[in-house]
Amino acid sequence: MKIILDNLIYFLQNSGGGSVYWTEIVKRLNDKNQDVYFVEPQALSNNNFRKEIDFKNLSIESKIPLSILRFLDFRQKINDKYIFHSSYYRVSNAKNAKNIVTIHDFTSEKYLTGLRRWVHYTRKKHALKKADGIICISQNTKKDLLEYHKFIDKNKIKIIYNGVGNQFFKLNESFDKHQFKYKEILEKKYILYVGHRTSYKNFDVAVKTISLLDKKFILVIIGEPLKVKEKAMLETISDRYTVKSGINTQDLNVIYNFAFCLLYPSSYEGFGIPILEAMKTHCPVVTTSMSSIPEVAGDAALLIDTIDPKLFAEEILKLENTDFRSNIISKGLLQAQKFSWDKCYNEVLEFYKEIYQK
Repeated sequence: MKIILDNLIYFLQNSGGGSVYWTEIVKRLNDKNQDVYFVEPQALSNNNFRKEIDFKNLSIESKIPLSILRFLDFRQKINDKYIFHSSYYRVSNAKNAKNIVTIHDFTSEKYLTGLRRWVHYTRKKHALKKADGIICISQNTKKDLLEYHKFIDKNKIKIIYNGVGNQFFKLNESFDKHQFKYKEILEKKYILYVGHRTSYKNFDVAVKTISLLDKKFILVIIGEPLKVKEKAMLETISDRYTVKSGINTQDLNVIYNFAFCLLYPSSYEGFGIPILEAMKTHCPVVTTSMSSIPEVAGDAALLIDTIDPKLFAEEILKLENTDFRSNIISKGLLQAQKFSWDKCYNEVLEFYKEIYQK
């Protein structure tokens, strides 16, 4: 079975859930002795995950500028029947191609407006019309897919959950936090915020939640440098936050380990990988009961039905009770064991075989 994988995502973002997903799939395929080939545009990638992989069978697809190529179908002539799976909504028009499309979420449709929304919507719709097989990373994503694209044949859809990396684990007692490069964080009682800060992530709610808590709590923000608007927002807790950008996985694991909890006040997720990362490191999770989050968190997180800083603060304070905290941590470890990238990869490969044989 010939497989061709399009690495476009590495040229559209520096990091993010889509890049994590693609990396975990392609690095396993790259390591296997299979008929697997990778294609990329002739462009510069600053993606953090792309740097980790030395692809064995890699070809530069075209000298066409990335700004144009990203919207074009795959056109290389391949004589054999093959699976084509793009990391970002490209397809092959060849009759001997079987197209696989992964749908992560519908944030563009729900939260963008104007031309940007139209571009994302039409590109995704084009890929879905050409798809022989569709992977949704959660039941909620499947529900959204069928709501936005009613023409979809449900029989083409396969739900394959994301995993969580083995790089996240509980540190042993011999770990010397005084040797850690960000040791000043570990000395404090901090609540962790990980990821993007777009509107539906409700970063402003995280800030307001911290402002309601005792001053012994600080907010540690892992993500891109602050924007002007965000700096103004943080003035209410001016001496109670710190931002760390460009954090590698090893350091993030340490920061999870010593956090009081992960605060994840998102209104919408295709999946929500940080929830599982935290659980694996014995870090309790305070989040919402919205979109796909209950699928991922199960009963192992503190779930809130309404986006309200007071409610988040109340749940966080429950974790001061040692027995309650230990119970949540134990549940989190069990929940995280249900998800792995090996399981995800094996299910994706089986789906390739299923679609290839049709």
